[in-house]
Amino acid sequence: MPGQAYNDAESPVLQALAAESVSFSNCISNYPVCSPYRGVLMTGRWPQETGIIDNAFPLKEDETTIGEVFERGGYRTGYVGKWHLDARGTEGQALKPAGVARHGFSDWMAWYNTNPHFDRSYTFDRVTGDKLTPAGYNASRMADDAVGFIERNRDAPWMLMVSWNPPHPPFRDAPPELVKKYDARSLQLRPNTGEQVERVVAGPATPVRENLAGYNAHIEAIDAEMGRLLKTLEETGQTDNTIVIYTSDHGEMMGAHGRMGKRLPHEESCNVPLLVRDPRNGGGGTQSDVLLSTIDIYPTLCGLAGMPVPEHCRGRDLSGAIRGETVESPETALLMHVAKDHASGRRNHPAPIFRGVRTKRYTYAVGEIGRWCLYDNQEDPYQQHNLADDAARASLMSELDGEVIRYLQEAGDRYPFHTQRA
Repeated sequence: MPGQAYNDAESPVLQALAAESVSFSNCISNYPVCSPYRGVLMTGRWPQETGIIDNAFPLKEDETTIGEVFERGGYRTGYVGKWHLDARGTEGQALKPAGVARHGFSDWMAWYNTNPHFDRSYTFDRVTGDKLTPAGYNASRMADDAVGFIERNRDAPWMLMVSWNPPHPPFRDAPPELVKKYDARSLQLRPNTGEQVERVVAGPATPVRENLAGYNAHIEAIDAEMGRLLKTLEETGQTDNTIVIYTSDHGEMMGAHGRMGKRLPHEESCNVPLLVRDPRNGGGGTQSDVLLSTIDIYPTLCGLAGMPVPEHCRGRDLSGAIRGETVESPETALLMHVAKDHASGRRNHPAPIFRGVRTKRYTYAVGEIGRWCLYDNQEDPYQQHNLADDAARASLMSELDGEVIRYLQEAGDRYPFHTQRA
């Protein structure tokens, strides 16, 4: 799903949804990488607690997931799309058996090998278990599954998660008619973005404008699939009793600061959209600046459903912000790139390792050998001026150090935290 950084794509469905939703301008992906984000989302716990410290680490069966909580609460639960929470080499070998292996999602429609967006992604027949490799754009085939779930369950409470892969790389692998629509030469780059990429965190070093054109094409395609789901709600008479939530696991650097990919504390990577349309309140078209991050989504969903928040959840129930109530916003959101077992020293990815925090105003991160960056997002929204060497900000950084250390202690994180300047 798209992050907050780019708005060139045509997205009439999402714009209309935003006009009926509470939109969070400070929704932060604590760990902007596919599997770790999903681990936090599913469990309400930190990666160091669940062991999902990078991609291809498994979600353990003894975790109490959001699917299990809703299933126990009387909901019919479904999961559609990219799963990405199995151990490397085991993902997508067979249809997961009913029970704990599905983590509370009784209607299991997970998809695998989702980066190729046409003709190569696969799923399994829900009855026979036969492997299926449907032709076409995988997001459309996932939407087919989601439409079927909504139609089948119109007469009972349900909770459905839909996880599309686009606009994940490869960016040019979007519907051809939409790729042709976006002329790379005419696209405007952000002030912090050059024509070429110096450092590739993920994906090929394709010229930035070409990647951005494909990114926009994917977003428009996803917009249309979202429209299909909303239309199905309307046609089955469920619009007025269904909460719709749209968000993303991470953003995309898209050439900002000379990088592609994610895994970084920059806004392009970690500031993601969050739209919540709840027909029970009149909050449509409102903006919230409450600092809500991945760790808060699980308890907030429980709050929206009127269910108690499990004690294991590390985040906060911020559903009051969606109901139009005055809530006390968290002062900080944790930012991290783990990708390294500090006990063994094994590293899973070459991107910089860091811990940090995002406040409503500042982004702060500490690398493995010391302070890495401090940005004033109010005065410097494109994060072009690193203030980590500014002596006048020393007191602020010390205060933020305390917030990071608090998180490290809470999560049992053995990160070697040093505050001298990197």
